[in-house]
Formats: sequence, structure tokens, C-alpha cells
Amino acid sequence: MPALPQTMRLALAYAPASARLPTLALLALDQRLAGLLRHSREPMMAQIRLAWWRETLDRDAAEWPQGEPLLAALRSWNGEHRALVALVDGWEALTGEAPLGPEALEEMVNGRAAAFAGLARALGRQREAEAAGSVGRRWALADLATKLNHPGESVIVRRLAQAETGRTARVSRALRPLAVLEGLARDNLANGGQGSARTVLKALRIGLLGR
Repeated sequence: MPALPQTMRLALAYAPASARLPTLALLALDQRLAGLLRHSREPMMAQIRLAWWRETLDRDAAEWPQGEPLLAALRSWNGEHRALVALVDGWEALTGEAPLGPEALEEMVNGRAAAFAGLARALGRQREAEAAGSVGRRWALADLATKLNHPGESVIVRRLAQAETGRTARVSRALRPLAVLEGLARDNLANGGQGSARTVLKALRIGLLGR
């Protein structure tokens, strides 16, 4: 499976044992899909590789090929993995010609939100699916705002982020890593994408207190 960035490793540290593998599988898939875009010279090549993941995730886990560690981890989703098709669609939306329009960026944000909501269901937290999706949307907006290279795209995402009013949805301990991710991404955005010496302390506070 792909190596996780520091923020994801910090977030994963707060997953209880029962939620660790499904959460790891989600984060690893997100990074795998990001890598497909990053290492594909042509958008069409990325789209072909993304299509394989879309078709695979839209099938029953019993039909998946053996020997892929990430798919083995995704079996821990207990049949809820089809929610991750939206995540694949979101990453594919970023393969369009720059500058990306609001619709493409919204699809990426919505794809991550759907994946967070799917994790809640995979963990048996159906009542928290909406809250998890809200956390995912806020994370996606803050994360994208610091990683998009085209200034016009960044402006669009920042405007979408500003439109998110109200307090962050609270989630239970099983979903605490999602809250950590969102909090760290917003902190990074506030610091101009330069990170912060307070990252570990902030993760500790959110991980323990949930906010």
C-alpha cells in the first residue's frame, strides 16, 4: 500500500483498533488514486487506471483479484466499498484541462465526502454518515486549497470553503481520525499551506477531545 503523509499517519493513530484497518484502507486508496494522477504523463493514462479502480470497487469483494494488499484491506469495509466509486470519480474530475471549473472541483470534494460517509457505514455508524460526509467535505476543501497549482482553481476552492458555515460536525471516537484530518487541513490552510509547528499538538487535542 502507498505510504501515507504525516497528517494521515497522525490521524490514523487515533483510530480505535476496530476502525484502524477500514480507515487505513480509505486513506491508502485516496493516496493511491492521487498517485495515479501524479505519475501519469497523459490524462488518458490516468483515466484508464482510474477506470480499473472504478470497475473493481463497483463489484462484490468476492470477485476481486487476489494479491493486491489495498483490495485486501478494503474487504474490511464489509460490502460498503461501493461508496468509494465516488472517490474515484472525484479524482478523475481532476484530470480535466486546466483551469478546472467549479463543477469538476465540486465533484472531487463530493467524492471525498461520500467516502467519509461510506466509512461511517462500514464501521456500523450509519447515523453518523451525514456528519462524516460533512467533515469530509471540509477536509477536501481545505486540503485542495493548499495543493492546487492553478491560482484560479485555488480561488474557486477557497470560495467554496468560505461558503461552509457553522461549526464542524462532531463524530464519535470510531471516526475521530476524520476530525483530525479536517482540523489539520484547516490549520494548514490558515498558515498558507506551510504547515505548523503545532501540528502534533493540534492532532493530539482533536484526537483526544474531538475538536
